[in-house]
Amino acid sequence: MLIDFFYTLRAAKLPVSVKEYLTLLEALQADVVGPNSDDAFGMDDFYYLSRTALVKDEKHYDKFDRAFAAYFKGVEMLTDFTKEVPLDWLRQVLEKELTPEQKAAIEKMGWDELMETLKKRLEEQKERHEGGSKWIGTGGTSPFGNGGYNPQGIRIGGVGKNKSAVKVWEQRAYKDYDDTQELGTRNIKMALRRLRRFAREGHEDELDLDQTISRTAANAGYLDIKMRPERHNNVKVLLLMDVGGTMDEHIARVEELFSAVKTEFKHLEFYYFHNCVYDFMWKNNRRRFSEKFATWDIIRKYNKDYKLVFVGDATMSPYEILQPGGSVEYNNEEPGAEWLQRLTHAFPKFAWINPEPQGVWQYRQSISVIQQLMSQRMFPLTLKGLEDAMRLLSK
Repeated sequence: MLIDFFYTLRAAKLPVSVKEYLTLLEALQADVVGPNSDDAFGMDDFYYLSRTALVKDEKHYDKFDRAFAAYFKGVEMLTDFTKEVPLDWLRQVLEKELTPEQKAAIEKMGWDELMETLKKRLEEQKERHEGGSKWIGTGGTSPFGNGGYNPQGIRIGGVGKNKSAVKVWEQRAYKDYDDTQELGTRNIKMALRRLRRFAREGHEDELDLDQTISRTAANAGYLDIKMRPERHNNVKVLLLMDVGGTMDEHIARVEELFSAVKTEFKHLEFYYFHNCVYDFMWKNNRRRFSEKFATWDIIRKYNKDYKLVFVGDATMSPYEILQPGGSVEYNNEEPGAEWLQRLTHAFPKFAWINPEPQGVWQYRQSISVIQQLMSQRMFPLTLKGLEDAMRLLSK
């Protein structure tokens, strides 16, 4: 079985060697992981062991997770056998479909009222609840919980469905975009090449054929080799990328874009944010809480000649953009809109690349707000959209 698992990882373009595979087998033979207390195989333990043995770079974790899930889908149900999995308090067991009229009838709360009501619910509620319009639970139309519908709710646990949560009450792990993703086409690179300004800088390590011929002829045939610096695109790019949450739907396309950008632009700096930019960003998603970069420091560090490019779906609660404390993860002192304006003022050449289909933009209030803040410089993540964005930045 593990031989097929090994080939599955290789097919997913993970740099897994035979030596690493043998290390995993040795660990299994040494009973590093094994049956748990209920005599069932610990799939979670095997996941962490195999990832440790086979993956040597954090940027490949996302590929590994997808390959692991694809290969072992359903194995836990086939392998055990005696272990009873307890129901999580917030596990979604109720799926309720509402008509447009019912959705329109749900009364929206303001920010302060929403947070105050949540405090009261937490004090009053003593047990799990499913469905309904008041208590914290799953399904239903309550603004608190998950799996139901409310246009301005607070998601507590579970996974997002309607993309309208104001706060997300859970620890979330984001993953760096893979900059080694191989592109199936050169079209993205060709689109990015509209933003070019070539210069020859650095060491003279490229043969200057024309000068070599000219100097050799001038020296009566004695070879006179001339070298020159390699020709590079001298454009400077500051790339700010949204990660996690609704951006998980666009990982493959953003990785393709990220790979192309790293290839095309020698002077590239990048940072991550979630949903909207606030007072700090980060460069490594697994250390985003311990290695923060203040947004003010980023603004001061780079000159105005950097082209500022945001990549994000701009899909969130409008509170996250306009309200102090609107971040889904912490109480930000200033609204995201203030930071977006500071960034666009510091870097006059800017654009926003949106992977969401352009046809849905008009139905997302947050996208409309971001478009206004970006002075309508938002472009879809399509070949034409990239060409239009690069053409604007090159002016």
